[in-house]
Amino acid sequence: MISPFTFIGRPARVIFGRGKRVVLAAEVERLGASRVLVISTPEQRGEAEMAADLLGDHAAGIHDRAVPHTPMETVDVARQVAADLGADCYVTVGGGTAIGLGKGIALESEKPVLALPTTYSGSEMSAVQGFTKDGVKTTRQDDRMLPRTVIYDPELTLGLPASYSGPSGMNAIAHAVEALYAEHANPIVSLIAEEGIRALGKGLPGVCASPDDLEGRSLALYGSWLCGIALGAGGMALHHKLCHVVGGSFHLAHAPTHAIILPHAMAYNAPAAETAMKRVCKALNADNAPGAIYDLIRKIGAPIALKQIGMPEDGLDRAAQLTAQNPYYNPRQITQDGIRQLLDDAFHGRRPAA
Repeated sequence: MISPFTFIGRPARVIFGRGKRVVLAAEVERLGASRVLVISTPEQRGEAEMAADLLGDHAAGIHDRAVPHTPMETVDVARQVAADLGADCYVTVGGGTAIGLGKGIALESEKPVLALPTTYSGSEMSAVQGFTKDGVKTTRQDDRMLPRTVIYDPELTLGLPASYSGPSGMNAIAHAVEALYAEHANPIVSLIAEEGIRALGKGLPGVCASPDDLEGRSLALYGSWLCGIALGAGGMALHHKLCHVVGGSFHLAHAPTHAIILPHAMAYNAPAAETAMKRVCKALNADNAPGAIYDLIRKIGAPIALKQIGMPEDGLDRAAQLTAQNPYYNPRQITQDGIRQLLDDAFHGRRPAA
């Protein structure tokens, strides 16, 4: 018997294919916009300039000051830049960092955002965003932040090295895994999530072994899109709460943090999420879901321990306390002692037991 559920499909126009970035200006015009602020990180200024060239006379300027974890002070600055330029539309070029800043501006201005993803973060398909203020990361959900149009061009991911591609792809898989057992999980989301995990599980090893593997890039980008949909419709649970606490409080890189914590959050929840674990096993052709995710992380050469990315061991107690104080929905009860052990396993990079 199928249990009762509620499914909310959030509207977004998706254009997928090699070379499809050339339709950017036409998509802006389709939204009735004429002055576009292009947003990126400092490292992706070159890609932002590419987008500005595609926009031609529609480009009002480039703001390349997006930084990880979306500090509110950077959002305030970007909002002022947009206002000074009279921007009526925002184009984000990059991964979750650039997209997050675009979402922060759109939350107040209510003007449209378009996204040109260059990573596998999946943030572009979600109306959820974490913002950091005074060292604490909190999450907001608002449909005004959802990009109106997303252009997935696999060629734009060719410049992403294996050291970034792997963790970015695991970040996307984390979205799908949590959607399988989150509060709003439902049959449609589960189908999408399973297919997203399968596509990334197949595409990521090739991408990380050969970064110019365009077929692998296409498969990984397709998977990240599906995982993003799953996150936006299904919701989040313990894994995302942990990553927001650990990443935001200790300034750790977003994607590697997600990759490292994922198998341990899965192991914690496995006794209360058996159906979800079976779907992960099916997607990856495995018999132990947390172990399969851990093995995939090792296979693609991504970090497997929090100590590798700068997490201080004396911060584990604080992280466990913060997580237990204000938990997200989760299928298994969250206890501070249980989270402390989970984080210790993630800190040392231990393989989850079957």
